[in-house]
Amino acid sequence: MGVSRIFSYGGKTVWMLISGFIIAAILSVMLLTKTAELRYQRDVTRMVYSDNLGLLNEVKSKLGLTGDSLKSLMSQTAAEATDQPYLVVSMADHRLWYKQGKQILFDAPVATGSGKELVGGAAGQWRFETPRGRLTVKGKGEDPAWVPPDWHYVEQAHKKGLGIVHLDQGERIPTGDGAVLTTQNGEVVKRYNNGSTVVLGGGVEGKEIVVNGNIVVPPYGTTARRYMGVLGTRRLELGDGYGIHGTDHPESIGQSVSHGCVRMRNEDIERLYPMVAVGTPVYIY
Repeated sequence: MGVSRIFSYGGKTVWMLISGFIIAAILSVMLLTKTAELRYQRDVTRMVYSDNLGLLNEVKSKLGLTGDSLKSLMSQTAAEATDQPYLVVSMADHRLWYKQGKQILFDAPVATGSGKELVGGAAGQWRFETPRGRLTVKGKGEDPAWVPPDWHYVEQAHKKGLGIVHLDQGERIPTGDGAVLTTQNGEVVKRYNNGSTVVLGGGVEGKEIVVNGNIVVPPYGTTARRYMGVLGTRRLELGDGYGIHGTDHPESIGQSVSHGCVRMRNEDIERLYPMVAVGTPVYIY
């Protein structure tokens, strides 16, 4: 009854008070959010200037910034202090920027690691993630060859329901038709009983050597362990097998589908390649 009287006799005043309270609450939330963003930008600036980008995710989680903040990282980066060119890759935005100071010299869409896990039993276990943090361009190459790690053959075997067998240098694997698979002068060859040999040539993705229901893993150093075209036309090497490179699957750009490298369309990496020097910092977040 008391509440009804208040709204009956002083309704206008009460509603004004309630509205004022709601507006004040909204403004308070906006102020707190802005304060958090400013603190985040300050901490990002401090960390990248001291080359300590590894703490970035911790700061983001403390401030509740679970989304990728392009604005924060693009506003200040480690190389700005010396006006040194550098690369920035956002995995959430699937985009790469080449900057000098605050000026964007080049940008393009990219594909990044899928985050998927592959279990190969005794062969090992792998997670396909793009490394975060500060890296450096350690080398460059045109028309690069891909030397696939063992996980590639395990992955192909899983897709086709086949087993795995390793071919070591000089080893012979019977093929079931009277011939053997072996190595000769850096090539994997099929040698027949009459002494003739057939060179099996370079690797082709999806067309690996199969013997007796097993995908053959060629030894390192053989032509069969080199795949041309998979990495596109250019590569910037980041170390530990990672790189920024072209692709033979341009439809994958803009997605999280790679095995850890940063993929670009061939026309984009060809434009970027001559701009970037060995030693250029790379920030991936």
